[in-house]
Amino acid sequence: MLPAIFGLSGETLSADERAFFGDADPAGYILFARNCRDRAQVRALTDSLRALSGRDDLPILIDQEGGRVARLAPPAWPPFPAAWRFAELYEVAPISAIEAARVNAQAIALTLDEIGINVDCLPLLDVRREGAHDVIGDRALGGEPMRVAALGRAVLEGLEAGGCIGVVKHMPGHGRAGADSHKQLPVVEASEDGLADDLAPFLALRNAPMAMTAHVLYPAWDAECCATLSPTIIDKVIRGRIGFDGFLMSDDIAMAALAGPLAARAEAAIAAGCDVVLHCSGILAESREIAAALPAIGDKARARLGRAMARIGTKSGSYEALAGKRDVLLAQA
Repeated sequence: MLPAIFGLSGETLSADERAFFGDADPAGYILFARNCRDRAQVRALTDSLRALSGRDDLPILIDQEGGRVARLAPPAWPPFPAAWRFAELYEVAPISAIEAARVNAQAIALTLDEIGINVDCLPLLDVRREGAHDVIGDRALGGEPMRVAALGRAVLEGLEAGGCIGVVKHMPGHGRAGADSHKQLPVVEASEDGLADDLAPFLALRNAPMAMTAHVLYPAWDAECCATLSPTIIDKVIRGRIGFDGFLMSDDIAMAALAGPLAARAEAAIAAGCDVVLHCSGILAESREIAAALPAIGDKARARLGRAMARIGTKSGSYEALAGKRDVLLAQA
C-alpha cells in the first residue's frame, strides 16, 4: 500500500488511472465536484475504486463541510449550513447547538454513505480569530476553544452514527493564519503559550480517528518548516503535547504554501511523520511523480488506518428527520 490519498480526474476511472492505481495501491482516494454528477454515477465510481483495491474498508474522502465548502451541491444533493450557524446558536442555547451539530453531521453522513463515501474531512477545530484571513472564517465552529471542542465532538459522533468517520483539521490550528495556505505560506507569530488555545480543541478530541495537518509556519515551535513538513511539530506537538495517535494525513501537498517538486514535498511530509500525503488535483502525471518517490506505507501508519476505519458505526436515522430536527434547533438562534 502506498502512503498517499489521490484525487481523480473525472466521473469515471480512465484506463490509465485504472492501471496506475491498480499497481500503486494508494491508501485511499478523495473526491471533488468534478467527480460527482449524481447519486448513481458517484456510487458506480466508489464501487469501482473498492473493486480495484480489493478492500471493503477503502477510505474514500470528500470535503462536505456545508456552507461554502461542499463538493456535493444542489440540485443533486441537499444544502447543509455553514459551521458558524452552530457557533451562533451556542451563544443562546448550547445544548441545542450541540444537538444540532450532531444531527446535521449524521444527515451529511447518510448522504455520503448512500454513494459509497466513508470519510468526511470534517470537523474544523480551528479557533476563529479576529483579523485572521477568512479562509477559515464561517467554516469555524467558534472563537472559544472549548465551544469548538464541544461542537466538534458532536460532529464526530454524528458522522459515525451515519456510517462515516471524520477528519479533524487543521492540526495544530489554522485559526490565527493571516494568509490562505492554498496561495501562500501563512506564518503564525504567536508564542508557545499563546498557541495553547489553538491546541485545546485538538487536545480535547485527541482520540479522533483521523487528522489533517496545517501548511502553516509556527516559529515558536519550528522556524524553518511548516507543520506538515516539521518532524518537531509532528513528534513533539501533534503526537506529544496533543497526544494524537490516530491516522495523520497532510493537507493537499500541491497547495502553494509548500515549495519545490511534488515528489520532494511528499517525501518530506512522510519523513516528518505524516502517515500519508494528500494529493488532490487528479492530474495523473503528478500522482505518478509522487508514487515514484514514496516507500510502502509503514506498519504504524497501516495500523492507525485500520483502527480509524474500524470506527465506522452502523448507520441509523433518516435524512429527512435529522435535517428537520436541525432546522428547528437552528431557528432558535
